[in-house]
Amino acid sequence: MPIKKMNREKESNNKGMTLIVKTITRLTVGLILLYGIYLVLHGHISPGGGFAGGVIIALSFIHLMLAFGKDFAFKKLSETKTHILESIGALLFLTIALLGLSGGYFFLNFLSRGEPFKLFSAGTIPLCNIAISIKVAAGLFAIFVALVLFKGLREE
Repeated sequence: MPIKKMNREKESNNKGMTLIVKTITRLTVGLILLYGIYLVLHGHISPGGGFAGGVIIALSFIHLMLAFGKDFAFKKLSETKTHILESIGALLFLTIALLGLSGGYFFLNFLSRGEPFKLFSAGTIPLCNIAISIKVAAGLFAIFVALVLFKGLREE
């Protein structure tokens, strides 16, 4: 029995790539995620925004999957959570748009009382950027997961 347990532990440690890639991933994936969040939150002031930030956030989870294997990545963000997040992003963006349509000038300008080029000077644009980034990140990660699972089915 102990030998089988040791073999299972070796097999689980061997999933993914080499130790060097896993170590570099541990060091960089947090920075990549942080940079994606920065782009989302400052997209109305500087280049970036919801789409670009969402792509970079998705790449951080794809990086985890490539380095550690799909089981480890699914512990962080499962396929079901990905679909839920993608739907939430779309509904959040739609809600912001409908509130802007029904609320008119008041809703569109209720956050924009600050000075130009400041973080809270853009009205609902940061909210839209957050919604788009959630949708894009979850969608790209779901596409990557579908391709990985399709490859696994095709090999069988």
